[in-house]
Amino acid sequence: MALSSPGTGTADATSATSADPAAARPESAPARGLLPLLLVGNTAMYSLYTGVAGILLALQVEHIDPANKVSNFGLIAGVSAIFATVFNPVAGALSDRSGRRNPWILGGGLAAVPAMFLLGLADTILLITIAWCLGQAVMNVYQAALTSVVPDRVPVGARGKASAAVGLGLPFGSTLGALLGAAFSDDYRTGYLLFGAIVAGAAVLFTACGREQRLPVRAPLPVRAQLAAFAGALKDHDFRWAFIGRALLVLGYFAVSGYQLYIMQDHTRLPEGMEPEAAVAILMPLTSVAMVVSTVLGGYLSDRFDRRKLFVGASALLSALALLIPALSTSWSAMLAFAVVNGLAFGSYMAVDTALVTMVLPKAEDAARDMGVLNIANAGPQIVAPFIASVIVSVSGGYTALFVIAAVLSVAGALAVKPIRSVR
Repeated sequence: MALSSPGTGTADATSATSADPAAARPESAPARGLLPLLLVGNTAMYSLYTGVAGILLALQVEHIDPANKVSNFGLIAGVSAIFATVFNPVAGALSDRSGRRNPWILGGGLAAVPAMFLLGLADTILLITIAWCLGQAVMNVYQAALTSVVPDRVPVGARGKASAAVGLGLPFGSTLGALLGAAFSDDYRTGYLLFGAIVAGAAVLFTACGREQRLPVRAPLPVRAQLAAFAGALKDHDFRWAFIGRALLVLGYFAVSGYQLYIMQDHTRLPEGMEPEAAVAILMPLTSVAMVVSTVLGGYLSDRFDRRKLFVGASALLSALALLIPALSTSWSAMLAFAVVNGLAFGSYMAVDTALVTMVLPKAEDAARDMGVLNIANAGPQIVAPFIASVIVSVSGGYTALFVIAAVLSVAGALAVKPIRSVR
């Protein structure tokens, strides 16, 4: 999985012209029914990422080698994240060259079924790693094309609504994934197939109902030009600090969230009779609801008071406080409080920080390219987070140190916005 900012797909690299279907429509009129389809498509994607990577995969790894589950899970998550990071831009570039999105959405979505079937058959850590890397590859073909739909088909004046539809897929999908993952914790093979079927069904629905026009074929940027663009964007003072702040907070967030099931098993004192899988199924909806509320409120209040840095810094500090709750207490009530406060913090942070970044982009004409650079701050930490987390837990012998270090990273993320000069 690679978090991405809504509306920053590869298609953004081309400015809207009179030949652009999105530009040709009225400013506030995306294609009929497109926004619900975007919500369904993204909800299905995040349900698989949460249910598979967050619950079923962790259970499967534990079943094979309980003594080394933390290090094994970290290895699998880290290696597969590399595949996700590579396949996302590659698939985006290929769909750019074809001028089509629907075939890639459909192909990636349908391929999720055999990929999940193979994952269910894997009975060694090596085979699980290979199968999940394959799953990440096909899912990122699906994700790259789906992300590019917003700039392709939605007029500029309606992209706020489209971004909301895309963004809501995360809390909705996370909740669905946690509930289904817990329901199939004793039969993860069936659970894998169900998640694959959900993505495939969403892909069929999207491509059947979301008609598209063939876009002009776009040549992808050479690797050298992409590296030059990355280095050039980070030379800008304000953009560089925004990039650093995002990377630090995302690193802290995913270092903890990737091990949530194991935290329920080995750190938290659950109520009598409650299984760890059921605990995750309770926590995830709480976090998701809090995230939805704070996303809306954070965006509105930061607009109302015109203070982006204040809200970004406060959200990052709130995330640090949330992480200290389970570090100081192993009780179930502490985890419930963590779920709510962390959801409030992360939802507000992502909403306001994305707005802040759009205000510190080095050049307006390179906005899409530079937002793509920002996505490295989302994807990169997800690659290293599992490795870092597994080392911390293994060395310290528990999860308290992981919470504390993640809190320190959040504080550093809050401090990183202070040097930004052009935004209040």
